[in-house]
Amino acid sequence: MNLSKIFKNAFLVVMFGLIVTACATKKSVKTTETSSKAKVEETQKADPIEKLDALMQGDVYIGSDTVGELASGVPDRVFFATNETILTTASRETLRKQAAWLRQNSEVTVVVEGHADERGTREYNLALGERRANAAKDYLMTYGVSSDRIKVLSYGKERPVDSGSNPLSWSKNRRSVTVKAN
Repeated sequence: MNLSKIFKNAFLVVMFGLIVTACATKKSVKTTETSSKAKVEETQKADPIEKLDALMQGDVYIGSDTVGELASGVPDRVFFATNETILTTASRETLRKQAAWLRQNSEVTVVVEGHADERGTREYNLALGERRANAAKDYLMTYGVSSDRIKVLSYGKERPVDSGSNPLSWSKNRRSVTVKAN
């Protein structure tokens, strides 16, 4: 009985020590837009791997050097992870801004272009680009933009914004872009 208590107490002490150590070494993760901008600004001084980390979250591009504007203060594109059509938090925020602007400008129609990186077959990337564009279109529609005002077009891997063949270039090319049609 005494031995059982000793093992139990020793186990509790070890677990407590592990928990304290884990808490003391845990890094805080910033996910705000401000931290993303700060990370991008740090790229001027960082080594190549740190630059890559500053411009990508996972394998999704978070920089802004390729981003244009649909309208003043309204970004024109959203980015995706490899082989994914799921919208990130940042993508949803951008699409909400687009939807708000489109609701205020009811005469404007748009084309949502879907793009993919260079990897994969032409057919696969055309289908993936279409699914990405449709994901953006569906999100715009949930925020009150009529489907009659949104056309979907896929370019697959045919129109890269960055012609490099590396993870950063690929992340810039996995996107959907909302363009004014009229």
